[in-house]
Amino acid sequence: MTSTELKASLRSIYITAAKEVDCGDGRKAIILYVPFKLLKSVNKIHQRLVRELEKKFSGRHVLIVGQRTILGKSFNRNQKTSGPRPRSRTLTAVQDAILEDICYPTEIVGKRTRVKLDGKRIVKVYLDSKDQANVEGRTDTFAAVYGKLTNKQVSFQFQ
Repeated sequence: MTSTELKASLRSIYITAAKEVDCGDGRKAIILYVPFKLLKSVNKIHQRLVRELEKKFSGRHVLIVGQRTILGKSFNRNQKTSGPRPRSRTLTAVQDAILEDICYPTEIVGKRTRVKLDGKRIVKVYLDSKDQANVEGRTDTFAAVYGKLTNKQVSFQFQ
């Protein structure tokens, strides 16, 4: 695909926000927020778009995340709202979706939550081993970005 074909598919896509995150060891990552409704069309050109943007911002990883809404527990008790809060707007559902977005081209095969004796929780995420060559160098970035966005510790392994 040439840059003109990529440009044509980018016409309908826009970015709502961008954030630069420090990943430790002097590395930085750029998070691009895209409206949730456009996320499916962004994912079609995700790999080419990320490759071009990483060339542009040399030395930085680029991640694309959908802009999602979290509704509090009091949502269904509010007089103005109609009906209960959708499951897709809960805190855990949004955090799981952010994890999916961060790892996008790779599939998450499994998740385990390990609770240590001091109460710390570490989520172990198992990624598909067929994409290991492409994603291996980015797992530290994935963990750092997810930690910044959700305040949860996560470690990635391949299975």
